[in-house]
Amino acid sequence: MSTFKYRLASPSGGLAAEVAAEYGPHIGEGDFCLQVNRNVWMVPPSRINWRDSAWLSFGLAVHSYELAARYPDGLIVRVSSLTFPLAHFRSEVAALAMDGWVRSEFNLPDLGLRAVPHAGSDSYSFEWGTHAQPFGDDVFH
Repeated sequence: MSTFKYRLASPSGGLAAEVAAEYGPHIGEGDFCLQVNRNVWMVPPSRINWRDSAWLSFGLAVHSYELAARYPDGLIVRVSSLTFPLAHFRSEVAALAMDGWVRSEFNLPDLGLRAVPHAGSDSYSFEWGTHAQPFGDDVFH
């Protein structure tokens, strides 16, 4: 089990989240899990908001082709916790924390996922690298 701490300081206070997870071969049966690629799966933490789970999945999915190539027999990521201070969190931060955990754990390159604070306000823009705006149907707004 390893933990990744995402932190972004900004004049308005910043953003923060921590992901604790582990990985192993996917053996098919057992835990409830979400398929994020043909053979890459994620077990979300228990008692998680659906938006946070969706964003965690996205943070893993952006690396799923590389992970699937490395683990052709299947890989499962078991997320034991996603923790955050309410004052410094938006659901999108779950994707940034998971992206950081995946890059750290598997030594993968930065794909350009980031939050950018807006000067003079407490709002942020989120950049998803070469990936299209996730969940672009306004469900999350």
